[in-house]
Amino acid sequence: MTTLLTIRDALERDYPEIARIARDAYLSAGYFESHEHPYMRQLSDVAYRAARGTVLVAEQDGRIVGSVTFMAHGDGFEQVAREGEFEFRLLVVDPAVQRSGAGSALVAEVEARAKRAGAAAVVLTTGKDWAGPNALYPRLGYERAPDRDWPIPETDVWLPVYRKAL
Repeated sequence: MTTLLTIRDALERDYPEIARIARDAYLSAGYFESHEHPYMRQLSDVAYRAARGTVLVAEQDGRIVGSVTFMAHGDGFEQVAREGEFEFRLLVVDPAVQRSGAGSALVAEVEARAKRAGAAAVVLTTGKDWAGPNALYPRLGYERAPDRDWPIPETDVWLPVYRKAL
């Protein structure tokens, strides 16, 4: 039986579930060792992201299964977007349904909205050693843009940047 996947704007009542999925996805992938990592607090602050960008959810059978946050250059929340580009961050899918197409559907919606807004490209950052995302983005047509790799402030960590021309 095929279930319908819907992509829509997040509502405030969705924020706790979006936060849970983000934490679970990052922990299950091994990106962080515990809920106590400082970045986990940022992942959980969906209201902060929603006030500075657009948060989308993937919903399947009435249940939120993933989310992504995106913004245009100049919105104030972007890290690597340049003039004429959109950026997305925090693409997460519930570990229970990963590889279901929800992540790809969320990216496709970001791209569609960016095109409608007249953007020339979509960009993103990801973890250098994060195998899943580093396999997904090239499959979706994103190319590495190493000259744009982004340093995390106050650390010695640089995040790889990917870009897709629209």
